[in-house]
Amino acid sequence: MNPQPLPEDVTKLTQRTAEANTALVRGDVDGYLTLIEHATDYTLMAPFGGASLRGFNPSNRAAMARFFKSGTFNQEVVASYAAADLVVLVTIERVRAEVGGLPAQDWSLRVTQVFRREAARWQLAHRHADPLANGISLETAAALARGDHR
Repeated sequence: MNPQPLPEDVTKLTQRTAEANTALVRGDVDGYLTLIEHATDYTLMAPFGGASLRGFNPSNRAAMARFFKSGTFNQEVVASYAAADLVVLVTIERVRAEVGGLPAQDWSLRVTQVFRREAARWQLAHRHADPLANGISLETAAALARGDHR
């Protein structure tokens, strides 16, 4: 059994996550992948909704690099939780970037990331993000829940 993560382990993981996502929003996917290792059973609940994605395919690097451009990144840690082999980071990601071919704009996301320790390495097992950091009205939330997103 592995010992409890030390506070400095969580701090280093939090810093590494911010560095990785900074690289990603600039389109530097290789820099991102140097800092973040995905678990084989990784799941993603993307900020655009829809079905959860399973697995991480590093061969999609070129497409990911085209999707994100010219970004700046700031990570606000809301909370972190640590157990023996698990760390959960709850953050607000403040991004300004060109995303998906759209002009540069603010992309503030509420994000929960779950890291699992495999041997001595922390692997990203789950990421959930939504674009609701700035809040929406009850009516807008109800329309989204119904699938009315026009």
